[in-house]
Amino acid sequence: MMGLILSVFPGADLLGRAFEESGLCIVRGPDLVWGGDIRTFHPPPGVFWGIIGGSPCQDFSSLRRTAPTGYGVEMLAEFARAVTEAQPEWFLLENVPRVPSVSVPGYFLQRFNLAAKECGGSQARLRCFQFGNRLKPVPLVICRSPADSGLSHAALASEGTRKGRRSFPDFCALQDLPRDFDLPGLSRAAKYRAVGNGVPLQMGRVIARAVTAWAAADGGSRVCLCDCGRPVSGRQTMATAACRKRMERRRRDSARP
Repeated sequence: MMGLILSVFPGADLLGRAFEESGLCIVRGPDLVWGGDIRTFHPPPGVFWGIIGGSPCQDFSSLRRTAPTGYGVEMLAEFARAVTEAQPEWFLLENVPRVPSVSVPGYFLQRFNLAAKECGGSQARLRCFQFGNRLKPVPLVICRSPADSGLSHAALASEGTRKGRRSFPDFCALQDLPRDFDLPGLSRAAKYRAVGNGVPLQMGRVIARAVTAWAAADGGSRVCLCDCGRPVSGRQTMATAACRKRMERRRRDSARP
């Protein structure tokens, strides 16, 4: 049965907004943006149906030019701790593709990348999702629908400090927020950072629909072996040539001493 969803590291919580649009109730946990800290937060067990969140990604970003601080790994551990304490039926972690896999005992894990342009968005933004569930080894089925129009530069958290930045209304629209969206009390740079750190709403909606469909699934869905969430049929085991290459890389990596 669907129930409350806890959103950790919420920030502007675009991912939580997408789940709310699906009719689900979101409880937002503490965030540094609003003066909170997940390290002092202990969710009660048995209250939440699911936990969602996008932990800090800077340490794992391909755009990073300095050594990792260790903060990203620490926050991954805090996310896993929150899941362990709350014991929800499922969890969903969002981050950049280079993020390490999170491990929570007792949960099946599905890891896949998703691009905003595959969700009808107009920006070239790639994110990694890790979906864990403890009740049934049934993966999410991700319904991709590529955009037809040209792509804009990704909405990055650092844009508010750059020369030639897009206006904040244009920046919000790229993330599929209303043009009059605002975060009162935050500086201009902090507003850009909060919105840029969020999951584009188009992408969040695809994920929210996949989770609600998963909740109703009876285990009959078949998806690609690479965990991308693309459905397969007949004797097919992998959905695309890229999926086959991905699996071949995994086999090579696992064979290395």
